[in-house]
Amino acid sequence: MDHFEKKEILNESMTQHGDYIKRLIFSYIKDSSKAEDIVQDVFIKFYKNLDRFEGRSSIKTFLYRIAVNECQNYLSSWHYRKLKITEKIKNLEYKSSVEDDYIQKEQNVSLSDLIGKMPVKYREVIWLHYYVELTVPEIADVLDCSVNTVKTRLLRGRKVLKIAIEESGGAYGYQK
Repeated sequence: MDHFEKKEILNESMTQHGDYIKRLIFSYIKDSSKAEDIVQDVFIKFYKNLDRFEGRSSIKTFLYRIAVNECQNYLSSWHYRKLKITEKIKNLEYKSSVEDDYIQKEQNVSLSDLIGKMPVKYREVIWLHYYVELTVPEIADVLDCSVNTVKTRLLRGRKVLKIAIEESGGAYGYQK
């Protein structure tokens, strides 16, 4: 594959999948500026590895696999762990008032917020299935696990989400 073909595939992939990749990464990282950095890293790796792409899966699946790997690498990095510890210490220092607690409880929690609070293994399959609209086999390929694992995580993720919805007051059209 020559340089021109690679550049053309990269531009087309960025146009078609860039926003979805960014949303996927943000669902993992929860930091928009860091998510943008990781999106750039994903497309750089995609470009560098285009020669090795065998076409056994779609480009979309290949990109999502790179994105998930980059997110997992970031979440296991020393920098991220240090940041999380610092945030926990700051949260311990802040004592909320009764008024703050009341306001927090009264605010509506969006569905994406509920999904964002789920454990990563459920959040990623829910996100990839419902927001990115990947099929179960495509999700299995992206996450490098079996189809049955994806099905199990989807089932359990839905149950976790149902409980979260019930606890938030039964919003989103779901009745207790």
